[in-house]
Amino acid sequence: MLERYQNNKFLVLYLLPFFIGSLTVFSFQPFNLTIINFIILPVFFYFIVFIKKKSQNIYRKKPYKINLFIFGSAFGFGFYLSGIHWITYSLTFEENFKILIPFGLILIPLFLSLFFSLVTLILGPFLKYNFSSLLLLSSGLAFSDFLRSKILSGFPWNLWAYSFSWASEIIQILNKIGLFAFNILSITIFLIPAFLFFNAKLTHKILSLIFVLLILFFFYIYGNHSINSNKENLSLTDQKINVKIVSPNFKLKYGLTVEEIETRLKKLIRYSEPNNEENTLFIWPEGVFSGLNYDQLFKFEKEFSKNFKKNHFILFGINRFNEDKTGYYNSLIIVNNSLEIIQEYNKQKLVPFGEFLPLENILNKFGLKKITEGHGSFLSGNDNGSLKILNANILPLICYEIIFPELIQSSDQDTNLVVNISEDGWFGNSIGPYQHFAKGIFRAIEKNAFFIRSANKGISAIISNNGLVLKKLYPNEAGNIEFEVPLISNKNKNKNDLIFFVLLITYIFIFNFYKKNNVK
Repeated sequence: MLERYQNNKFLVLYLLPFFIGSLTVFSFQPFNLTIINFIILPVFFYFIVFIKKKSQNIYRKKPYKINLFIFGSAFGFGFYLSGIHWITYSLTFEENFKILIPFGLILIPLFLSLFFSLVTLILGPFLKYNFSSLLLLSSGLAFSDFLRSKILSGFPWNLWAYSFSWASEIIQILNKIGLFAFNILSITIFLIPAFLFFNAKLTHKILSLIFVLLILFFFYIYGNHSINSNKENLSLTDQKINVKIVSPNFKLKYGLTVEEIETRLKKLIRYSEPNNEENTLFIWPEGVFSGLNYDQLFKFEKEFSKNFKKNHFILFGINRFNEDKTGYYNSLIIVNNSLEIIQEYNKQKLVPFGEFLPLENILNKFGLKKITEGHGSFLSGNDNGSLKILNANILPLICYEIIFPELIQSSDQDTNLVVNISEDGWFGNSIGPYQHFAKGIFRAIEKNAFFIRSANKGISAIISNNGLVLKKLYPNEAGNIEFEVPLISNKNKNKNDLIFFVLLITYIFIFNFYKKNNVK
């Protein structure tokens, strides 16, 4: 019976990989069923080797390398279709873009699936049912994730490591080794149960499973110790800042009238609940003044001065013209109660098609433009320095930038607070805002700093430097979070990429050693 199914080319090359690839979405937020990856990746590995061994006998119509490519493509298509289908929700806000929904739904996952298909195509011929092959496949999948995170502006979404976002103790190692190193280790751990498919002694199979449990146990012990030590250190921290995160739950809308802007501003002030006696940094999300330029906000200066005091500072997102007014930035600014800009940051990582249009001069001729309001693309900022306010050295991240660990790596070493503002209304009541929020947990640990997030129609939260969610507001929940945030001095810089490449080279070396010495 099993052999009959295995000999069904359509089932093995198309349906099976698409199905198991689709299931991976349940390992990420908000489902957090990490355990399924211990089944999915071993099955993925098993069938790569199976296709290589059997293709020439069963699937005679095509060379086995083409079959490997198809298998990887089908898996990748399922992986991305289920994992990022919510992106197309952003195309529903303008009638002209709705026609693009089927294309976005199919073409984006299809393009991204190439990162899986190239792994199966290139590495598939070298894989066997042995330990060294597990390391080779781990290195291939991890390196493809790395490339996906870097090329064409990068898209490091739903790396395998993110399926541990719920396991605070296990992911504490991030602070020492970084995201991509943890990602390759995560893939390896998920693949180890593939030993069950090997022609090996039962004791070896049992030992392989024990090995997985020991690695996870080591991560847990280290993480638990790190969290407990941190609690003691925080009690000794004397530098703090009082922050108040506001989540207004505004409907996503561009072209706001003066009356609508005034209504929004009054709601933001009401949710802020200013206390005249407290030195406070108020954090409002991106998108509260959708499509508005900073200059246009000045007519409401009296509302700020009337409700806030000199010991109050307000951080929020808004558009700003460049010096010669030839373009504009998606900016994060900190203003005082007179609406004067004290600190500013211009977004560096812009969303393709959302905030800038690749090949704009060409595509404009076909009537295409970026999704967000305005004519032409945003300009990209280039300053990654910290914003200094009320004893805090803030690393700012606007929306999409939360997914890029290199922005954490390249920041000033004296940064002691990370702030992310976001407009998640683009993605409706989907899983997107939950996946988006999970990235903040990782950034907090990597930086060893408290992570503050204010999101409209997303998850707003206070995350400790150990990735523990201390307080949060869910999507579609309006209100505020007030917290006295400890400011932790950071001396060490995360060696994210370096450790990853050390592991990658080590894996390849072990594989070559096994192959050269014909070790099974």
